[in-house]
Amino acid sequence: MNILAIIANFKFQDLLDILFLTVVAYHLFIWFQGTKAFKALIGLLVLGAVFTIAKAWGLFLTTWVFQFLWQILVILLVVLFQSEIRQVLEKVNPLQKFGFRRRKKSEEWVVEFAKGVFALAGEKIGALIIIERAERVQEYMTEGQKLEAAPTPEVLKSIFQKESPLHDGAILIRQGEIMEVACYLPLTPAEGLPKEWGTRHRAAIGLSERCDAWVVVVSEERGEVSMAREGQMIHVESPQRFYQLIQEALAASSPGDKTWKERIRYFLLSRWRTKLVTLCLVSFLWLILAGQQDFEVTLRIPLGIKGLPSNVKILEPLNSNIQVTLRGLRRDASILDKENVIAEVDLSRAQPGKMDFAITRNEIGLPDDRVKLVHIDPSRIVFTFKKLQEHQERER
Repeated sequence: MNILAIIANFKFQDLLDILFLTVVAYHLFIWFQGTKAFKALIGLLVLGAVFTIAKAWGLFLTTWVFQFLWQILVILLVVLFQSEIRQVLEKVNPLQKFGFRRRKKSEEWVVEFAKGVFALAGEKIGALIIIERAERVQEYMTEGQKLEAAPTPEVLKSIFQKESPLHDGAILIRQGEIMEVACYLPLTPAEGLPKEWGTRHRAAIGLSERCDAWVVVVSEERGEVSMAREGQMIHVESPQRFYQLIQEALAASSPGDKTWKERIRYFLLSRWRTKLVTLCLVSFLWLILAGQQDFEVTLRIPLGIKGLPSNVKILEPLNSNIQVTLRGLRRDASILDKENVIAEVDLSRAQPGKMDFAITRNEIGLPDDRVKLVHIDPSRIVFTFKKLQEHQERER
């Protein structure tokens, strides 16, 4: 397969194809990451790669076995991971990307949430709470238990009291709802932090250094409320101030409050390493499979002549060109040019005057039979001939 020829014939549609599949693959990775189905998805991709290689190398038995088991394997995955697949499909809402996501009004939960946090501080109950904003935080968390509930004072107290089996770790709040509990976060490697800060504070700063989430910390020893953002810790004195900070966090993460430039910049720079790796993998896959694609190429080639009688001269046209459209697999059609596609018309029946000659498949020479002729333009050419005198024939 001529890879350079395939790249040279790269089209705008190919760019759209790669970019679209990159977006799909990236979001599938983000959505499935951290679920039980993720390892199965990776295994499925590996099996798909093995099947592609086996088919390309002509491994008949391996290809036959994979073709037989492939449909059964997909059905088993759907049955085993139907809940995870359903959750992923529920997240496919393109309106969220343009600021039309349905959000609860802040007053519906932030006020109660603020009361609950300071109620924990009043009773010196330690707590670690993640406020997810624009970026997903699953890739930075380990373990965690699914739990959907409103962050009311009663729920927060029942989770973080020492007798609760879920009190150890952090809880995740997404769009005003508690989504996960007992989550473990990465600790910050920073040195020189205050000695009174414990594991909760280090975990809060550690997560805020890696993403745009804001993390609330309630100190068990001192009953203080703090908030970590962008690697910095802020002490919060009152529920009113806490309420203002949460409002600020939610407003800054709202797509509707961002300009188009900010959205594009965020789209390109957030998790750019993951996006870059996904783009490279999709591009590599496209390059491998592009040779199997049906491909059309249009060439303008000179029309040669043969069999012209010695007593006849062409008056017009002296130099003819025709346009041919050819179709075949991309690996074959992409290497076609005017050097290996030849057109010759037989003028052996030429006589003085105007004569019409058809340009058909018989007049077109192709490098192999895998390439098919689709169209010829023009399909007929009118030649004007003149009879030569005897002395002109001798000179010729």
